[in-house]
Amino acid sequence: MVNLSRPRQKTLPTMYDLPSETVGEPGLPDQFHPLQAELLRLTFAPRTYPAERVFSALDLNIYYDDSRTQRYKRPDWFGVVGVPRLYEGRELRSSYVIWQEGVSPFIVVELLSPSTQAQDLGQVESDPDGNPTKWEVYEQILQVPYYVVYDRTQKNFRAFYLENQRYRELPLPDRRLWIEELGLGIGLWAGSYEGVDRLWLRFYQGDRDWIPTPEERERQEKERERQEKEQERQRADRLQQRTEYLEALLRANNIDPDDLSG
Repeated sequence: MVNLSRPRQKTLPTMYDLPSETVGEPGLPDQFHPLQAELLRLTFAPRTYPAERVFSALDLNIYYDDSRTQRYKRPDWFGVVGVPRLYEGRELRSSYVIWQEGVSPFIVVELLSPSTQAQDLGQVESDPDGNPTKWEVYEQILQVPYYVVYDRTQKNFRAFYLENQRYRELPLPDRRLWIEELGLGIGLWAGSYEGVDRLWLRFYQGDRDWIPTPEERERQEKERERQEKEQERQRADRLQQRTEYLEALLRANNIDPDDLSG
């Protein structure tokens, strides 16, 4: 007798089933990592996608292998376009699960440190258990188009573009990289963020202006309002001075300005 029953489909864990962190795994090494990653998140505003179809995260697990579902990588920051900002339009994500989302990150940023640099730059092989390095996952499995690494101690960053399934390093004139597909660029900015003056990696617009954070945008709006009020005050002062000058001129010619109104 022929068995007409459908083959049993593989049941994969969802982001709610997978851990968001590993017990005993070391946390972030310093204060710089979360601040820098948050600045990237706040300024990642691609012009080629609506805001509700853009997702980015810092220190969030990416589960990438549906045959070994516990395997993940945790970028310092990554950005995805073409997926909802909220999972299914309503939920915050616990992890980014490739077999659920169906879309790989478009750009990944790793902040280099001595303990992770070799893996981030693909200078080591897979570990004895066969777990691939971050470089291998981003390049060969997820095929992330843009991969950026920032070495704050050397005050420079490097950028790689996926070409023929291999990363090719890109030139960085003026320490900036324009990403045409997103309508924005990424580069090094010398300024103060969270009260710290240093070189920060952040995104900029087509006019080469840095994309403001919400806090910077609020300050800019207040400054614009202050300038508008000052300009209005100056216009009123000039009008008053002109009126007083004309009145004085009339009186000098024995003309009473108050009689002109009649």
